[in-house]
Amino acid sequence: MARDPDNPYGMAFRGRERAMPFVRPYRRIGELNPIEQLKLARHPFEVAQAIVERYAKEGVAALGSVPGEVERLKWVGLYPQRQGGDAFMMRVKVPGGVLTAAQAREIGIAADAFGEGPEDSPVFGNRYADITTRQTIQLHWLRIEDVPRIWQRFADVGLTSLQACGDTSRNVCCCPVSGVDRDEVLDALPVARAISAFFTGNREFANLPRKFKIAVTGCVEDCARVEIDDVGLWPARSDDGSVGFNVLAGGGLSDGERMASDIDVFVRPDQAVELTRAIAHVFGELGNREHRGLARMRYLVQELGPEGFRAALAERARFELAPAGEELTRRSRGDHVGVHPQKQDGLFYVGCTVPVGRLHGIDLVEAARLAETYGDGTVRLGTDQNFTLSGVPGDRVDRLLEEPLVTQYSPFPGPFTRGVVACTGSEYCRYAVVETKERAVKWARALDARLGGEGGKDVIRMHFSGCSASCAQPQIADVGFRGDIAHVGDHIAEAVDIGLGGSLGPDAAFIDWVCGSLPVDRVPDALVALVGRYRAERREDEPFHLWARRTPNDELRAVLEGTPAVVAR
Repeated sequence: MARDPDNPYGMAFRGRERAMPFVRPYRRIGELNPIEQLKLARHPFEVAQAIVERYAKEGVAALGSVPGEVERLKWVGLYPQRQGGDAFMMRVKVPGGVLTAAQAREIGIAADAFGEGPEDSPVFGNRYADITTRQTIQLHWLRIEDVPRIWQRFADVGLTSLQACGDTSRNVCCCPVSGVDRDEVLDALPVARAISAFFTGNREFANLPRKFKIAVTGCVEDCARVEIDDVGLWPARSDDGSVGFNVLAGGGLSDGERMASDIDVFVRPDQAVELTRAIAHVFGELGNREHRGLARMRYLVQELGPEGFRAALAERARFELAPAGEELTRRSRGDHVGVHPQKQDGLFYVGCTVPVGRLHGIDLVEAARLAETYGDGTVRLGTDQNFTLSGVPGDRVDRLLEEPLVTQYSPFPGPFTRGVVACTGSEYCRYAVVETKERAVKWARALDARLGGEGGKDVIRMHFSGCSASCAQPQIADVGFRGDIAHVGDHIAEAVDIGLGGSLGPDAAFIDWVCGSLPVDRVPDALVALVGRYRAERREDEPFHLWARRTPNDELRAVLEGTPAVVAR
């Protein structure tokens, strides 16, 4: 397919005018933070054309000739890796987490053909892709000269990296088994895709104060984790009996974690796009553009309060806001690992475990083959960094389970491997202070070997983030790790802060950070002691997060730090 010189993605940017919305006219340039100023100087979308026409030809050094151009790369899904030079990470959007087999195959090919780094990881090797906690896929070690070719291949199968990063609407999350889950209230995948289609390429909404995260789900188990998003839609029933969504706003993690507020609004599925547009308008007009650290939407919701935010939304929405309906979410489900019957008679979905979300490009190609051979031709990504194959006839499940790829990424893992999540860590990220992925996998496998247990029972979810940005969402885990440093003797060592007791759903709460700066080499033994005490003290069927909440923090800290007087009791 010939490349349109005005459209390097194979997708249309809407409204190619250069006007930037949502910057109050009375603000002087000096009142805006530096990122806001560079967005006004040149629309971030313009970097896509520049990559195709100039930077891919002249090389990475040319990026430095245009002020702010490296920052603008985020809007087209690119980040420089911490190694510097001609090494980039690309994030690929997957609306609702569902890939066609053709899309999964192309991402796998790109990882294998273009993602070879200078050295192999001892655990993962090389040429791999990372499934993220927002149902996207990240590729590493890409050179700027290869980006246009990758974009074109992706555009041919309907993929894009546009707005996977930057101050704009990010990937829209959804329950990964939407449309096939037996207990769902409604299939939310079409809604998630419609919202994504509205914002993707939309210049008007590419200049928000900060990132804008949306999650929508129709299941009763909060698979999309709506409480920690800027906008969350989860299933509800209105007073007239119609099914749709109640709306949450202002959730988020990082240094200022906040559970989203119920703003007392019910919307039908056909109103969801307009609702998210109106909320983005509120955020764009009223959000903080002077202080970037206070620019996330959760601070605006906190400032206005749920009622004030609802009033601002009502002024901008093109329909009358209805009051919230009956909330239908009943529990929080950590994953869809295992073999499960679908709502379609005779069909099953198979959830495979990908520890910390990392798999080789060739494995994605193989997953595409399995999806076409055994299932409905889709590969579904979860916020737990795993993948699911759906639409498998009952008489073919056993054959699928015998396939080497499914054996490798087992639907029946150990309880720690099943729940381990990690960000990219210091391996690639400039902000992380510790290595995460290899370490998290080693810890999980060691705990499975030492403590055993069944994968479907006794699961303890460990989330490891290399810094306070919380990309691995440690605040909602049973056990959360945050990268830190510790002084050990006369040198500085990698360490973690440890938090316990996080969850979402009906008993949602963030972890308490109970232990600080524990050197990483002490963590495995500390976890063995902690889990041993949990198993000795838990009440019947009591999950780990509830046990951790009722156990005093000083006692939990003593267990982790190995204080003899407490451990021996």
